[in-house]
Amino acid sequence: MPWCTLDNGRRLWYEDQGQGQPLVLVHGWCMSSAVWRFQLESLGDRFRVIAPDLRGHGQSEAAGEGHDFPGFAADLQALFFHLDLHGALLAGWSLGAQVALLAYERLRERLSGLVLVSGTPRFTSSEDFAPGLDATELAGMVVRVRRNLARAREGFMADMFAPGERDDHELDQRIGQVLAAILLPEKSVAVQGLAALAEADMRGVLPAIDLPTLIINGDQDRICLPGASAYMARWIQPSTHVVLDGCGHAPFLTRSTDFNDSITGFSRRIFAQGR
Repeated sequence: MPWCTLDNGRRLWYEDQGQGQPLVLVHGWCMSSAVWRFQLESLGDRFRVIAPDLRGHGQSEAAGEGHDFPGFAADLQALFFHLDLHGALLAGWSLGAQVALLAYERLRERLSGLVLVSGTPRFTSSEDFAPGLDATELAGMVVRVRRNLARAREGFMADMFAPGERDDHELDQRIGQVLAAILLPEKSVAVQGLAALAEADMRGVLPAIDLPTLIINGDQDRICLPGASAYMARWIQPSTHVVLDGCGHAPFLTRSTDFNDSITGFSRRIFAQGR
């Protein structure tokens, strides 16, 4: 069974499929490793694909407190050491992108590159950071979660996709199956995650990133605005920025072939440059 037992005895679940360079995929708020099904199915011939459930999500055990970026990053570091990973690509989506940013300094010597998917260094806007959501939107999410978590997550999932993005019936069915397999976390875990998003500002981390970085986002993302990815691309050098037209917040689901090809090509360029 793919469990990582942490120092405090709590267990972290992870998927582990394929062979090759480690590719560690970190999911977003109120999600789980199940959201990466199309990558787990398709990238195993090129990568050892590892997808953990963050603490309190999916099958991983909750911690009571600490369902925040320091807690998530500490567990991710423990998983890297548990599996003795080296030369890995670390990919984070949405909240997972901020987990990857915070874990970067701890894991840098074990990484070959970073992939930030539909991410942002700061979820809410401010006078000096325009490409964020208004703080009132996040406060509204907290109210909806406290009232009915299942319904709040359904609304969040609906907002993940741009109009017309799931019009293909077969694709829509496949995505529906993926989303239906994601276990609902405890309400306290979801609320702590939103509080972490409200407070975190990781802009200061960006200039210190000195490994190749791939930034991927959809041009119609309504959750982590496209301008946030453009901001990260300006501050992280060297970086490659891929924008997928017509995509919302989850391009790895709606444009999985293009998404997977972007990661594969990025990995090959890293190794070519290292020769």
